[in-house]
Amino acid sequence: MPDLLIELFSEEIPARMQTRAAEDLKSRVTNGLVEAGLTYAGAAAFSTPRRLTLAIEGMLDQSPTLREERKGPRVDAPDKAIEGFLRGAGLTRDQLVERDEKKGRVFYAMIEKPGRPAAEIVAEVLEDTIRNFPWPKSMRWGNGTLRWVRPLHRILCVMATEAGAEVVPMEMDGITAGNTTEGHRFMAPEPFSVTSFDDYAAKLKRAKVVLSAADRAETIWHDATNMAFASGLEVIEDKSLLAEVAGLVEWPVVLMGEIGAAFLDLPPEVLQTSMKEHQKFFSVKNPKTGRIERFITVANRETADHGATILAGNQKVLAARLSDAKFFWENDLRVAKSEAGLSVWTDQLSNVTFHNKLGSQKDRIERIAALARELAPAIGADPDLAEQAARVAKADLSSEMVYEFPELQGLMGRYYAKAAGLPEEVAAACQEHYSPLGPSDDVPTAPVSVAVALADKLDTLTGFWAIDEKPTGSKDPFALRRAALGVIRLVLGLGKSIPLIDILFKPIAAHVVAGSVSASEALKIAGSLPDATNLHVRINVLDAKMSFIETAIDSIGSDEARSNYEIASKAHFTSLLSFFQDRLKVYLKDEGIRHDVIDACLAMPGNDDLTLLVGRARALSETLKTEDGTNLVQGFKRANNILTQAEEKDGVEYSYGADANYAEHPAEHALIVALDTAEAAITPAMAAEDFAGAMQAMAAMRPAVDAFFDAVQVNADSEILRRNRLNLLSRIRTICLQVADLTKLDG
Repeated sequence: MPDLLIELFSEEIPARMQTRAAEDLKSRVTNGLVEAGLTYAGAAAFSTPRRLTLAIEGMLDQSPTLREERKGPRVDAPDKAIEGFLRGAGLTRDQLVERDEKKGRVFYAMIEKPGRPAAEIVAEVLEDTIRNFPWPKSMRWGNGTLRWVRPLHRILCVMATEAGAEVVPMEMDGITAGNTTEGHRFMAPEPFSVTSFDDYAAKLKRAKVVLSAADRAETIWHDATNMAFASGLEVIEDKSLLAEVAGLVEWPVVLMGEIGAAFLDLPPEVLQTSMKEHQKFFSVKNPKTGRIERFITVANRETADHGATILAGNQKVLAARLSDAKFFWENDLRVAKSEAGLSVWTDQLSNVTFHNKLGSQKDRIERIAALARELAPAIGADPDLAEQAARVAKADLSSEMVYEFPELQGLMGRYYAKAAGLPEEVAAACQEHYSPLGPSDDVPTAPVSVAVALADKLDTLTGFWAIDEKPTGSKDPFALRRAALGVIRLVLGLGKSIPLIDILFKPIAAHVVAGSVSASEALKIAGSLPDATNLHVRINVLDAKMSFIETAIDSIGSDEARSNYEIASKAHFTSLLSFFQDRLKVYLKDEGIRHDVIDACLAMPGNDDLTLLVGRARALSETLKTEDGTNLVQGFKRANNILTQAEEKDGVEYSYGADANYAEHPAEHALIVALDTAEAAITPAMAAEDFAGAMQAMAAMRPAVDAFFDAVQVNADSEILRRNRLNLLSRIRTICLQVADLTKLDG
């Protein structure tokens, strides 16, 4: 069984595309071979800046012969139908076989497809793969029609067996497949031939090429950390940069250089970002001071002066880059420390459009500030500090440093807020209000930061909902799913009961009226809406709020405002709540909580209270992992089914409670006692929002419920006994449904 070696040798492939390209080469070639009948034992793909490589072991030397029996038309069918069947089968009429079936005699075609040599199949599959390769971007060169990410120079395609190696014959746009490749561009550029993958890998290494990207990354990190350690320093870990640099070199040579003394006082994040983005340097810090003092660069070749010339050039370019950063930093500090302070930058944001239907960044800041003040008491934050933080949190967007390095937004805001003499809570909120940015990002815990972060995300969600810019399918251009998940994580991190309706209706109201009145008037109207604390009938709360908004808009006397009200109808609230619940399902599924458990909890009243909802779901999930919990659910479903059928049949509701005087069997008495005990425990537990305790009390009913169904016939001959037992089942259903809607559970 032959082994196959493929290498596509080109000009430098962008580092960000290499790993995906290697996997695409592997999947497309192997899938094509298997579809053609060539199975194999194993395959591995590799990439360097100038080559994609695929090694396949234990491939068949030819595809198997295939025999197919194809049913055709009846013997007495029209000639055109028979001729069409013959064309599709590639046979003549005398090659058909006739068979008797229920509907008469039928033609059958016996088609045999002989196997083909592996080399022929490989050539076809490889050409198709190259011509249809899914590069994010590709180019043509010369007069050919072939497109590749960079000009393709060589195609190496060799099949090796115990008898020797042979080149798979193929030609594409003037490039003929062969058994030769090249080593390092500078240190070993001479072509050489190979006979197998082992021979190929060994010769590449001698030609100063490390084939495996993982091996290159390991070498870089090992040499960099050792070099830093020898100087009493530490390399700041950056996995994405390590992967990128490993894709820039074929023969990594690690060098460590110094940062000019004039730049050491720059914020470490500025140094790290500038060196990473512009130069692809790793930052090296002094663990004693925390300052970044040196850098690691990775050259692609060995030199006679051990990299001295390379380092000198890199340090010269770095000094120019850091001079710019220092200039931005010093200019920004002068603005922050001026009498006007950060308000200079905030005012400039009035000229920056956030969205053409939602106003400028300055308008948005006004909305966030008002909302942060509203949210502060429920979160435990100082309202004045929350509003102050919201007003300056995005000021750094106008700074020169953030203009140059957008990824430093928020972080630079913290530095500038401190320089302006603002409170520490305000400075922290400038950085933390963007968090969490993703599922692995830390959630801020400082009350002021949480208030501003919530206000920021809620304004985004309610604003885009109000203008009907909702996520559709896989499209989410405004990252609204991420914003909703951020709200969920922020609220859950507080551990407090904060119903979503209570925090959504005011920003939506602000967006409703903003189209017809000034931002300050809109916020005034939104801020004067009544609170909804401790009200359990959420839809009534929603009706009251919408009624107030309608009255407020009517008082303005603007037709446009009334039109805006139509847009911001109840559908906005219910749609946004549904969106949050969908995001919550994703969040809880990631925790390992079943979808039906989530649905059972979402069906309960107050399902807009994230903290209560998650607490209920976690408690139910843990209960269902126990034998008592699982069996009780089965008992509940049995009771519910019997009761539902009886109520439908009799046309009455059995919900009047069972009478112990009509209990005939000891199991009935035991169940009544168990129900009384459970209800006495569940009611106060639910009032205290102790879902775990309530569900433990519910699960404790399991032995009595099981014994009841084992010993008692519910539909007894005596109508009195039957009615009493159905009322007993009604108590089981009522008690269990207090904790969750168990009818939603699977099974």
